[in-house]
Amino acid sequence: MKIAASELLLNADGSVYHLNLRPEHIAPVIIFVGDPDRVEKITRHFDTVELSVQKREFKTQTGTYNGRRISVISTGIGPDNIDIVLNELDALFNIDLKTRVPKERFTPLKIIRIGTSGSLQQEVPVGSFLASRYALDINGMLHAYRTESLRNVAVEDAFIAHTAWDENRARPLFIPSSHTLLDIFHSPEIHQGITATAGGFYGPQGRVLRLPLQNPSLNSKIRSFTFDSLKITNLEMETSAIYGLSQLLGHQAISLSAIIANRASGSFASDPDRVIAQLVTYVLEKIGEV
Repeated sequence: MKIAASELLLNADGSVYHLNLRPEHIAPVIIFVGDPDRVEKITRHFDTVELSVQKREFKTQTGTYNGRRISVISTGIGPDNIDIVLNELDALFNIDLKTRVPKERFTPLKIIRIGTSGSLQQEVPVGSFLASRYALDINGMLHAYRTESLRNVAVEDAFIAHTAWDENRARPLFIPSSHTLLDIFHSPEIHQGITATAGGFYGPQGRVLRLPLQNPSLNSKIRSFTFDSLKITNLEMETSAIYGLSQLLGHQAISLSAIIANRASGSFASDPDRVIAQLVTYVLEKIGEV
């Protein structure tokens, strides 16, 4: 069925509306970062860069690293931005933009997020790396879609009971990473855990400046919850949206975080750029296996 122009927005040159990309601009192995300035901190290691495009916070560079064609995209902050980026990337590969009809042959994407995050657990210190084995969605964006295939009702119910989750908030979802990508990026030096994805930075992550919180004890309850022998290790704003949409669309995704703050100890990295640079190096060493 043909997709209406109002539903799949294209620019005059045939590129997708927000990313400003055409199918030939993008590789099926894609690194996500949040900050546009971080894109070139990755692609400066590339052998070649064939394309550089930016529109708003969405900056894309495509090139080769050790002979492998890879794209790097900045998503900006938050699950709403991930909704834009992943849907438009999927459209570039799996919808014929001229006829506006989904292609018969599906192309899967492999997405590696390199992000920053604050740890909730003392044992995941500032300066360490963390791979999100699961994402905990506590922001609700995914509920705009049919989420039956994402559901783990027993775990959701246990989390709701443990945290006294308010019935007016969106129902939490637990979503696994790609097992294939998790195995590739596994290392004894990489912590694994459950990453909680909030819809904001301050109140939604339990920070108090001048506004009171709906549930002041939520972070401590989140910190003490366990599933599959894992704790909820960190809070950020993108991973569950990446995992959920990737699973619904048929793509693979892994989220790797440089831990630059520890909420349990109240500490912050003295040189966060160095921690991020080390994680970039680690990812590039492994990406040939993807």
